[in-house]
Formats: sequence, structure tokens, C-alpha cells
Amino acid sequence: MTVGTKSGGELVVDALEAHGVKQLFCVPGESYLEVLDALHDSTINVTSARQEGGAAMMAEAWGKLHGTPGVCFVTRGPGATNASAGIHVAQQDSTPMILFIGQINSKLRHREAFQEVDYGQFLGSMAKWVAEIDSADRITEMVSRAWSIATSGRPGPVVLVLPEDTLAGTAESLAIRPFNTLETYPSQDDLKRMAEMTEHAANPILILGGSRWCSDSVAKVEAFAERFKVPVACSFRRQMLFNHHHPNYAGDVGLGINPKLSAAIANADLVILMGSRFSEVPSQNYQLLGVQGAKQQLIHIHACAEELGRVYRADLAIHASPKALAQGLVELTVSQTITQRRIDHLMRCHSNYQGWSTLPTQTHPGEVQMPAIMAHLAVTLPSNTIITNGAGNYATWIHRFWKFSEYGTQLAPTSGSMGYGLPAAVAAKIACPNTPVVAFAGDGCFQMTMQEFGTAVQERAAIIVLVIDNGMYGTIRMHQERHFPNRVSATDLVNPDFCTLAQAYDAFAAKVTKSAQFPQALSEAMAAKKPALIHIKLDPQALTPDQTLNQIRDDAFGL
Repeated sequence: MTVGTKSGGELVVDALEAHGVKQLFCVPGESYLEVLDALHDSTINVTSARQEGGAAMMAEAWGKLHGTPGVCFVTRGPGATNASAGIHVAQQDSTPMILFIGQINSKLRHREAFQEVDYGQFLGSMAKWVAEIDSADRITEMVSRAWSIATSGRPGPVVLVLPEDTLAGTAESLAIRPFNTLETYPSQDDLKRMAEMTEHAANPILILGGSRWCSDSVAKVEAFAERFKVPVACSFRRQMLFNHHHPNYAGDVGLGINPKLSAAIANADLVILMGSRFSEVPSQNYQLLGVQGAKQQLIHIHACAEELGRVYRADLAIHASPKALAQGLVELTVSQTITQRRIDHLMRCHSNYQGWSTLPTQTHPGEVQMPAIMAHLAVTLPSNTIITNGAGNYATWIHRFWKFSEYGTQLAPTSGSMGYGLPAAVAAKIACPNTPVVAFAGDGCFQMTMQEFGTAVQERAAIIVLVIDNGMYGTIRMHQERHFPNRVSATDLVNPDFCTLAQAYDAFAAKVTKSAQFPQALSEAMAAKKPALIHIKLDPQALTPDQTLNQIRDDAFGL
């Protein structure tokens, strides 16, 4: 059924509207003017970022929060290369995302025309699918296909390239049937065997991870863990998948893992990987499980059949999406009394987490004490606060000590991308305007994307950014001191006055040089009802919760 002739730009916007898109992120460019013009009359809200990497990270964060593709538009050449940072996050984090790239006129291809790039070669190893739409009458079909690929199996980024002549061309507008994500259900035999293996294990552990979850699915997994008395850990930067206050919670499996949790996984007789790929970081360089044969019994459950057996050989591999699996878990019951040994194992795992996540009582160097900062945040912020971060040693204070208790309250890159926290916070606040959003960023991390603070101001996104400033790339300095002690190279930073930057945007700003100043700064930031930045000056010696910079160096020297 046709509904009239439209331009390629109009057809792109029609297809997005038909798939339920309410928000997109972009940096405008002349290569897709027809789309920008069509958006003028669209119901889709458009957020214009300051740099394409920030726009792509905003779209990726939107996809994380909603489980549907975050949408980003960028221009050709430099615009696309900038956006590749967000594509990489979406790939490694298994986040549905569609990046539209303006392209040169197709009649000029293969001459190295102005800003010409072969996007299949450039982004093909990072995206699930890269395609150039060669005529206006293929737009509806290709957008629908992009949507299905981005959301199906293991979600990820898709790239659609839009030549100028395709957007300027016309075609009949077709009635669009939106794609609904397919759920893959486990067989009854698989569920029965999973229940038997779980019930008979002496010291099992379940590790949650991946994407395609929802609050209802998480609740069903929680009920399963309660019935079967199984401790539950969360994979790297997926802590929001289980309530940290729950007696079954065992901690997070990521960088700086609790040694007792690492031992519990290594010594388990059954490991259940639920939704997780269990890649390098959570697997501790692929050492916790044997790649070709774990000493533990292994149940691996994933929405993508290609992930099952790709790295790990499981005793039971179940091809199921999280929502479908969770529905099946409801039917499973325990057929015999759980042993006291098993209950002791569960209690011990949670007790180990509680000890590990208790804020240290000893002080670290400097007048700003991060334990005091974290303690005040814990008693002040509501449980539905969305916490975002990029990469750096400062993030340890979140991963180890923040108690996530609700689904959808964490946005962090498993890819380890610096600069992610600020654009993710902007997207989160646009998505959830009535929910507190707090971005953590180190001084180096913040400066990767700090221009997006202007986007927050323009969008009236009342985020609170905590800039933890120790005057260096702290994580790299830590590794330098461990491997090449006392040979500092390229890790020092000369920083601006971050408060002056925020005030230049007419945002709220406060500087914290003593712990006692933080409560008032946070209170005023929350009351400001506009974007806010709190500049926290941290002593460079306070490099980790457990060791100072000098102690790391002394250990390297064997002192």
C-alpha cells in the first residue's frame, strides 16, 4: 500500500517514526540536509551534540536504557570517524544502536572525493551490519532490516550510509510494519536439566550480564535465586542487574574483583553464565573458567546462538533471550531440601561482599576523603538515581562501594571508554527527566567529552557531574608505577578551572577542597534544577581505595 511520493529524507524519518523512535542524537551536516529538513516537521525530538563521539555515546546510552536502538546521525568523513568511539562501545556492550552517516553523491564514488570514506571497510569489524542505501525506494526496507539486526540475538550497532542522491531522490511512501524483537525460548528439557544441575551443586554461583534485560526479568531471576539458594554476582559494569542489598548478592565480577569472590567462582562446582559473554575483564583474562573446558560445570545461557561455544565449552548451553529465560525460570521448583552446606555457602558469599563493599575507615592522603563523599551520596541520593561513568581509577569507588538496588540505574561502558559518563548522563536525563542523574568523571575522562556539558545546558538536562580531579591520568600512572616505578611519562595533566567552565555556561558550579564542603555543594547542586558540576580536588596520592601512589611504587621496588 502506497501513501504518496516523498523524498529520501522524508522516507528515513517516516521509517524511524514507524518504529517508535521518539528521540535521536546528531551533529548536523550538509550531507543529510534532507533528513534535517524532514525532522523539522517530525514528532521526534532531536538533540544536537557538540561532537559526533558524544552524540554516538548518547545514542548508545539511550539504547542501553530502553533496549531499543539508540539513533544517531552524523555527517560523512570526519563526522563518521568521530562517531566510531560510540560504535565501539555499542559493539562491546551489546547495545542496539543505528548510526546514519551522510555520504557523498554516489556518482562521485571511488575518486577520493571530499570526505569520502568506505564505511564497510572502516566500521565493518565493529558493526553488526554496514550498508549503503543506493536508492530512495530501498530506504523503508533497509531501515526495517537495520532495526531487526540491531535488536536480534546479541544486540549491537548497525550503520546505514545515506548518499546525497538517495536522500534527494523520491519514491513511493509505503505503509510500514514495525519490527518486533524476537524472543528465543528455552526448551523444557533444558530448563529441567538446568534445575537438576543447580539443585545438586554444592557451591554454585550465578553470574548475570549482557543486555536485553528488563525489570520484570531481573525480578524473576531474583526469585529463582531465592528458591534455589544460589549466590548471584554481576558481570563487569552490569551491577544494576541485581539488588546489592539482597542476601543472595555476591558482588561484581570485573576490574579489581574481590579476591574472595574470585575464589568462589574458581572453586565453584557449577557456574551459570546468564546472558553474559564473560569476556576478558570479568573472566580475569580468561583465567576464571577454562576456555576449552572449565573445571567447574558450566551452564551458559545467551540470546545469540553464535556466542554459545565460541569461547567456552559449556556442559549445558541454552539458546534463550533473557526475557524468555526468566519466564521459564518461574516454572522451576526445588524437589528436595537444600543442604545446610549450600546455605552456608550462600551466606558466606554475601558476607564476603558486605565486607568488601564496606567503606574504609582509615583515611587516605588529602583533605578530600572519597569514603566520606561516597557515604554522603549513599544517604542522600534516592535509590532510583542513575549513575554514569567513563573509565579511570575513580570508577572503583562506584563499582566497589555504591549499592545498586534498582534496574536501569547504571550506565557504564564495558568497553572501558573514557569520556562516556557525561554524554550518557545527558541521554539519561532526557530519557528520565524526573530521575536524578549523577555522572562520575575523572579529570582526564571529563576532558574527553567535556564539550557535551554545553549540550546538557542547551537541553536543560539537570545532571550533576562530579569531576574527580587528581591532576593526572590516574589508571595509567598506576600501571606505570607498577611496571616502571618512578619513571613518569605523559600521564601528568594541566587542568582548567572546571567550575569556571560550568559557570561560563550559566550552570551551577562548586569546588570541593575539603570533605566537609561536599554535603552543601551536593545540596545546592540538587536544588539548582539545572546542569551542575562539582569539582572535587583529590590528592594525587589517593590513587586507589587500598594503596597510595607511593605504596604502589614501593611494592614495585620490593620495599
